[in-house]
Amino acid sequence: MKIESFLSVVGFLFVSGFLAQTQGATPLNVVLIVADDLGAHDLKTHGSDLHETPHLDGFAASGIEFTSAYAAAPICTPTRASIMTGKNPARLRMTIWSEHALRGPKLDRPMIPADSEGNLPLEEITLAERFKEAGYHTFHVGKWHLGEATFYPEVHGFDVNIGGHHWGAPATFFAPYKGHVYNEFRYVPGLHGSKEGEYLPDRLTSEAINLMENAGDAPFFLNLCYFVPHVPVDGKPAYVDDFAARIGPDNRHRNPGYAAMVKSLDDGVGRILDWLKKSGKDQNTIVVFVSDNGGVTGEWDNKTVTDNTPLRSGKGTLYEGGIRIPWFMQIPGINTPHKVDTPVTTTDLMSTLLNLTELDQLASDGTSLKPLLYQKEFNQEKPRSLVF
Repeated sequence: MKIESFLSVVGFLFVSGFLAQTQGATPLNVVLIVADDLGAHDLKTHGSDLHETPHLDGFAASGIEFTSAYAAAPICTPTRASIMTGKNPARLRMTIWSEHALRGPKLDRPMIPADSEGNLPLEEITLAERFKEAGYHTFHVGKWHLGEATFYPEVHGFDVNIGGHHWGAPATFFAPYKGHVYNEFRYVPGLHGSKEGEYLPDRLTSEAINLMENAGDAPFFLNLCYFVPHVPVDGKPAYVDDFAARIGPDNRHRNPGYAAMVKSLDDGVGRILDWLKKSGKDQNTIVVFVSDNGGVTGEWDNKTVTDNTPLRSGKGTLYEGGIRIPWFMQIPGINTPHKVDTPVTTTDLMSTLLNLTELDQLASDGTSLKPLLYQKEFNQEKPRSLVF
């Protein structure tokens, strides 16, 4: 029996080695970074007259930028569902943010809103599940917002979940990340040993880097979803003071707290890119940066959160300001930066990433953008419909 077991192991290793050789290079890692409510014109490179975003600006300049990129919805949950499944939010019946859907429609209005699903259905095959089937480590860090505890990242294909829950925003961005919001107690799970005053984006970045370091030589899929710059407007005091001193009467962007949060987001992205470069993983890692919808143009603490000019309106609306988003990619082997003006949407992410990593496609509403990334003719297999 022992000899048979030994021969079985040897046979398995031989076949595995043969397959690895015939399949070519080591599988590409994937780092997907999702910002929360970052507007299309919140970056310095896109015309902000206050925000400082050197790392994201550099990312855009050195990689591939989609200049007509759209979120599948003007709010968080539906767009995030589209990213995870490649399906239109309406097909999933996820058309409003998770907490609102879980509470059910309000029946005291002249027009009763349609019922909406607050949990990402378990029968849906997610991007994480597809990567996991292919032998990837799968990590989720940060915002989830796709359902209650029985629908958290760990039941949707992620090996690790740090910070993911059904709430759309924390009570505070400072440790211990606990507090009441609308008479509801909120916390951020999985962040043990945090020190008083620790800042959430910084901690999430550290957790993400730690997971990548511990992955060793195995391929990984990291879904890093920052909670910033979503409200509450809660920036680092030193950053807030610095931006407050810069604001003049002609500034379009005038919220120092929001500017501080955008800077912390940029800091985090910079640390991720720096780690990839220093570790050499940048040569074998696809990096994607997107936002889940447009910037918030309403007020927080009597201050306008952000300004999407020249786009109209913002988050929660189907005007350009609500659905136009920043979208950058870095692909190993593509060393010539370029911009793509073809309209794309977050439903395209799954097909694109599976195509780039040479994994089998799944039924979806999206289209692989690989030809656009390689500046080749974009022959679409089906009519291109952008549905919101």
